[in-house]
Amino acid sequence: MRYRELGNTGISVSEVGFGLWTVATKWWEVTDEAVGVRLLQEAFDLGINFYDTADTYGNGLGETMLARALSDKRDQIVIATKFGYEWQTYTGERKGQQELPKNVSPAFVRQAVEGSLRRLETDRIDNYQIHNVRMSEVQSDDLFAVLDDLVTEGKILSYGAALGPAIGWLDEGLAVMRTRRLPVLHMIYNLLEQEPGRTLSDEAHKSGCGLLARVTHSSGLLEGKYTEDTTFGPNDHRRHRSRQWLTDGLKKVKQLDFLTKSGERTLGQAALKWLLADSLVASTLPNIYNSEQLQEFAAAPETPDLTVNELARIAELYQHNFYLEPVSPAAVS
Repeated sequence: MRYRELGNTGISVSEVGFGLWTVATKWWEVTDEAVGVRLLQEAFDLGINFYDTADTYGNGLGETMLARALSDKRDQIVIATKFGYEWQTYTGERKGQQELPKNVSPAFVRQAVEGSLRRLETDRIDNYQIHNVRMSEVQSDDLFAVLDDLVTEGKILSYGAALGPAIGWLDEGLAVMRTRRLPVLHMIYNLLEQEPGRTLSDEAHKSGCGLLARVTHSSGLLEGKYTEDTTFGPNDHRRHRSRQWLTDGLKKVKQLDFLTKSGERTLGQAALKWLLADSLVASTLPNIYNSEQLQEFAAAPETPDLTVNELARIAELYQHNFYLEPVSPAAVS
């Protein structure tokens, strides 16, 4: 494993992290808490020190699961969690990924951070993120004042914002970096879905904001395991996607065979190395839901970096929506 500084926070995080969304929400076929605990412990043994969760994941389960797995390793791990949803008092029906009411008032933020500290069994949170930040929250002086106060008090060591695609996220991401000099931005970014991540990365390079990338494998397409016959289980949120999403994605993935021809890396590892070619991407957060996948992704940092030619070929493919004629291996060596 290799490690990078998270923006300018002074916090060192593993280049591959573990996002607890997959093991705490029951949307990825992981329905047994013990499975999640074992995966978290195995991740630590593989050198992963960065764990990203949220108070709303499984209504607190993501935080309590992390404490159950690694509370005895607290001084050796980095914890990020998120806040902003009133999940504890919401009494309406909750379907799938339906958004809950939000609250970022100073009193609520203080209540939320105390709840997270209690569930995580810790006295500090390394990075505290506004969950699916809205423009009104970017513009709230009171919100950022209370976050600064929490840093001063030592309850959080740094803060950031996580961007949610269903809410609109390009404008929010740009604004929070430009107006708040945000130390950490958490976004969807991968080789197949490069925007708005690329634009946000360009802005981050102006401000020095550290980046966290999730959905690193385009919901599994870049793992290189799917075929046109692939089906998803009843508890897997991808079963609601159209078959066209899968068939179109497979056509694009076929164009990336040149990344694995040497046998030195898998497609799943190459997808992570593409993200890590950006110096401000401090950690990648692949969707992890089994041991085999975890071991593959944790080994990615030690595989060969993508070459200049490989990076250029990917850029050309993306520019043409990945529908280019295959080129000879010599052209991408």
